[in-house]
Amino acid sequence: MDAAVLIVAPMGASAVLIFAVPASPLAQPWPVIAGNTLSALVGVAVAALVPVPAVAAGMAVALAILLMSLTRSLHPPGGAAALLAVVGGAEVAAAGWTFAIVPVALNAVILAAVGVLFHRVSGHNYPHRPLALPLAHPEDVDRALEDLGETLDVDRADIDRLLVRVQHHAGMRARRR
Repeated sequence: MDAAVLIVAPMGASAVLIFAVPASPLAQPWPVIAGNTLSALVGVAVAALVPVPAVAAGMAVALAILLMSLTRSLHPPGGAAALLAVVGGAEVAAAGWTFAIVPVALNAVILAAVGVLFHRVSGHNYPHRPLALPLAHPEDVDRALEDLGETLDVDRADIDRLLVRVQHHAGMRARRR
């Protein structure tokens, strides 16, 4: 395999997510690795089954989005990995199914591992783990609003309703575990 094929362009976008917005659900290791790999597999399959590149490209991206959504591995660069599997040229076509493993999965695993290492060394939280916060009290909301120093287009009752719903959904999520 040509060295140029080992460089998978969607990994540049994955790197931006991992290093610039590490708390994003789209930047977590599972979406980075599974989203890119599954999407590449979809792209290879569609390229093999659909002879018209323009149709195959659209189908590959759409099906990759569907599969990533179903597997909770949504990662926007995965759409580009599916597209690359369709329009990547003779080298990608010749690689067939292995394209999804080497270079895509291999690149994604290395990138996620470097992200974990980088963020550990730099003292950041990656993979992102939300902090367990105590329940907010009304005076906490008032202080937070004062801290902002600006007028928001919501009133105190709206914020209270929002916080009640947030606590409800957090409780439901905790019960499902």
